[in-house]
Amino acid sequence: MKRLFSNLLFKVFLAIVLGIVFGQYLPESINRIFTTFNSFFGQFLNFAIPLIIMGLIMPSIADLGKGAGKLLLITAAIAYGSTLFSGFMTYFTTSNIFPELLASHVKDVDQIADSGRELTPYFSITIPPVIDVMSALALAFVIGLGLSFQEKSSLKLVVKDFEKIIMQLIENVIVPLLPLFILGIFASMSFSGQVFSILKVFISIIGVIFALHIILLALQYTIAGALVKKNPLKLLATMMPAYFTALGTQSSAATIPVTLEQTLKNGVSEKIAGFVIPLCATIHLSGSIMKITACAMALMILHGMPFSFALFAGFIFMLGIAMVAAPGVPGGAIMAAVGILQSMLGFNEEMIGLMIALYIAMDSFGTACNVTGDGAISIVVDKITKEKLVS
Repeated sequence: MKRLFSNLLFKVFLAIVLGIVFGQYLPESINRIFTTFNSFFGQFLNFAIPLIIMGLIMPSIADLGKGAGKLLLITAAIAYGSTLFSGFMTYFTTSNIFPELLASHVKDVDQIADSGRELTPYFSITIPPVIDVMSALALAFVIGLGLSFQEKSSLKLVVKDFEKIIMQLIENVIVPLLPLFILGIFASMSFSGQVFSILKVFISIIGVIFALHIILLALQYTIAGALVKKNPLKLLATMMPAYFTALGTQSSAATIPVTLEQTLKNGVSEKIAGFVIPLCATIHLSGSIMKITACAMALMILHGMPFSFALFAGFIFMLGIAMVAAPGVPGGAIMAAVGILQSMLGFNEEMIGLMIALYIAMDSFGTACNVTGDGAISIVVDKITKEKLVS
């Protein structure tokens, strides 16, 4: 998985470059081939997203019920709270910064939209999903929660097999085709004259998100340091090997050994660290939700779509749950988010493609933020449970 996703980052970069070149210099007839593929692939994504949501969420919720008792509840509550805090912090920051930062680009997009230059597919195929996104989410929660209270269940085996099928779908079909999908999107934007405004937006967004994730880590370790009465800067510095390992691996799971070792160096008990770090590698997504929330906000502003706190509040709460277990799958977090972006924020295929490209471009920093924050959560859980749960 690590090699697949690292290779994907290069392929996405190459797809963006080729898309810009093709849109500028290839004939319209050839560029329409990519648009035709995008039309089909977009329909396939619409079909697959509800299945992906069910395949990722059902087994992850079912597994959370396995005999960890109060320790599980405490850890899950803190991890989810950290994820929500990151999402809301990102919303309030970007909703105040982005409108002015992206104002000139909104005008550029409006002018391009009025120019009428647009690629159309040669033909299109409709693939309706077997179940809509919100129904898939509700069904996944119901089945997952029901299975979490059962020690032995034949349905749980079916759910696990379904998870394997969905992971194979993501790894062997969707992820390999994403670069071609992104190439088609950038070819279309390049043909219409929109691409350079989008690239300027990319740079602005990435800079803001990088600053936000540094602030988030500082806040997490300030709270952890205050609880255990230790210097937060020293605690954070101890976790830097995990941070830089995550930058290289782009995988929370692959970084677990380093995260665990550095967490122990921060004075967390072996029992708590051994439980919290692997669990948080799956359920703590503060860096991921930050990227998705900020990128969603930017694209909505860029396309002149209205937004409100109530709209994003529901989106952030749902996203924090939908991405559970997604970090174990290459591209899983953004894949789990696609359905919610469509159903709750009204994103179209082009906006989804841009979200995927932005997410992959920043994946290293999001993963590093996730795993470094896991160390802070371990410190907090260790402090809370030291007297009652640690023998």
